[in-house]
Amino acid sequence: MYSISFLPALSLHLIPSPSSGPGILRIIALLFTLVTTWLFANAYFSHTSVKSINLRSWLEASVLRHKCNNKRDCPSHTFAFKLISGAANVVGPSMCFENTMLMSAVKDNIGRGLNIALVNGTTGQLIKTGAFDMYSGDVKELLDFLKVIDTGTLVLIASYDDPATKMNDEARKMLTELGSSYAFKLSFRDNWIFLGGKGLKNKSPFEQYLKNDKETNKYDGWPEVLEMEGCVPKKLN
Repeated sequence: MYSISFLPALSLHLIPSPSSGPGILRIIALLFTLVTTWLFANAYFSHTSVKSINLRSWLEASVLRHKCNNKRDCPSHTFAFKLISGAANVVGPSMCFENTMLMSAVKDNIGRGLNIALVNGTTGQLIKTGAFDMYSGDVKELLDFLKVIDTGTLVLIASYDDPATKMNDEARKMLTELGSSYAFKLSFRDNWIFLGGKGLKNKSPFEQYLKNDKETNKYDGWPEVLEMEGCVPKKLN
């Protein structure tokens, strides 16, 4: 508070009254509280805004993740797939199709040799799977499996450990008719992944092959893991 005193020179002066001290302190304290509160709120909400943006980005990334965790999305007239061969005789292969895991160690439906999944080429529905021991098994089981594949069926194959010791020419011929370019080259502990189909007129573009070679093998006695992803047309020509 202020008191007004008139001096002879008729000049007007504002002189603090003795009782104004506590009032000024209250005003300063109030201003300090307001400024401190504003600074805290500004820092808090700025931090929260960053958190919100990061959370939004994470959610968008999750939503935009492509099928089978592939690097790109597939057109609507195709199916997304990813094939991974086995690693030596330690880690088994896996097959993903349209974001569904068809065969893997977790599903407990893989084995040493050739792992094969049959998929309807029109609907993308799994028909059946099979694992065939090509080291000490009976090749007749593989032949029986391949002989009953219907036209228009997609055939996904991933090797594990040894895909070829028990392989015969009849089996190689049937795999070649499914679109393979390497079926007659497969030998002991080679690595091979393949996606073909019954009724193909040409060779499948979806195939990778790596020969067992002690000079280039990544593992002791086995070549490197193969991985392939892509988009296969729903109707094969």
